[in-house]
Amino acid sequence: MRILVCAKVIDGEINPFDESALECALMLSDDVTVISMGPPSCENVLKPLTRLGAKVTLISDSLYAGSDTLATAYVLMTAIKKEKYDLILCGRQSVDGDTAQVGPMLAQMLGLPLITNALSVKVKGKNVSAETRMGDEKAKLPSLITVERGYVLRFPSIFSKLGDVRVIDNKVLDCEASKCGLQGSPTRVLKVFENERGKRKCTFITMKELLPLIKKLVAAEHIEEKREYIGKKLKSVWAVGEEVAEKAKEISEEVVLIEKSAPDKIAARAKTEKPDVILWNADLWGRKTAPQVAAMLDTGLCADCTMLETDGKNLIMYRPARSGNITAKIKCVKKPQMATVRTRTESSDIIVAGGKGVADKTEKLYELAKKLGAETGASRGLVDMDKAPYDKQIGLTGKAVSPKIYVAIGISGAVQHTCAVEGADTIIAINPDKDARIFEYADYGIITAF
Repeated sequence: MRILVCAKVIDGEINPFDESALECALMLSDDVTVISMGPPSCENVLKPLTRLGAKVTLISDSLYAGSDTLATAYVLMTAIKKEKYDLILCGRQSVDGDTAQVGPMLAQMLGLPLITNALSVKVKGKNVSAETRMGDEKAKLPSLITVERGYVLRFPSIFSKLGDVRVIDNKVLDCEASKCGLQGSPTRVLKVFENERGKRKCTFITMKELLPLIKKLVAAEHIEEKREYIGKKLKSVWAVGEEVAEKAKEISEEVVLIEKSAPDKIAARAKTEKPDVILWNADLWGRKTAPQVAAMLDTGLCADCTMLETDGKNLIMYRPARSGNITAKIKCVKKPQMATVRTRTESSDIIVAGGKGVADKTEKLYELAKKLGAETGASRGLVDMDKAPYDKQIGLTGKAVSPKIYVAIGISGAVQHTCAVEGADTIIAINPDKDARIFEYADYGIITAF
């Protein structure tokens, strides 16, 4: 079986989700080809992958510089059409852009069945099955699957030797210049600035006060924070699913509620009715479906937006990037202008999550969660230490949560984690380090070892 793995080089390293996809491929087949798109310097980063037995192709041309997700998917599609394959694996997302769009867009452009957010993958005959974050899924080969960060890339054998990286440019691919690089990118970054979102004023308490505080907070009525939008509004906006309708109402005089359905049905209606703006919920379904529709409509898609603005004609979108360290201000130069938007989701009343600081005290963590009737969660650090399963990982490379009460124990508060819990009503942090970043994002803090 021939497997292609799409991989991205970020800051001199392979994107961790793509490493997971590569390990998955190596477990399934001994005929694996890695395809990457980037500058010539990526060759040195990709070359060690040949020691794992993979063939490696680097797509590199100045014409492709500045490509957004749609333009990137187009270039990869053009290259992949020249290859033979049975299965394509991509990491769920890249940790610099965090959009999770290229895989679904690529599947749509290639006309392949798509499975996203796979925790594990199995192949039997002409069929592929995957355990995903949305349940078990099956598809016929050839297919494209995006893989979660559940596989750990192996080390090469000490007897393995370096192979060559095949480097190709647009003389080989013959991509249309109008569909590549900045020219072919419908989404444009207008501005970036440091992300200060989510900071709170922390009140410090003692461990004795913890349980009474939690009982009080559980009994308290939740008051939904309403954001009053000031400024011109769009005449009409499509909202795909009821979850995102409230966000659409903030910026639009009229909201057209679109029923969730297959991507081709939504795209066909959009081609007929020509809406100016389409909003999607940034949940697993939206992050899978919206990129496919964007590819069908040949338009841009801004992912995981935290705020929307408009001048009455154009949609301005704000989203976290670079692992949440910055916020990007983005517009789309094509219509329909599309965005997936963060909305408040139903979640547990209480989540008790642990970090590396409780690596040797996980049983105590579980006891507290049981006592509170809470769900448990974990930081990436605790998962990486094999002290918690991946499906419990909370953060940019895991899942976002919005409980009534979030208790973070032994979690330092890296931006990759705090950006995924900002939807919680109340955050309580327990950490022995009084200078831990987590306290800047907590409502209550306890300075103590757990």
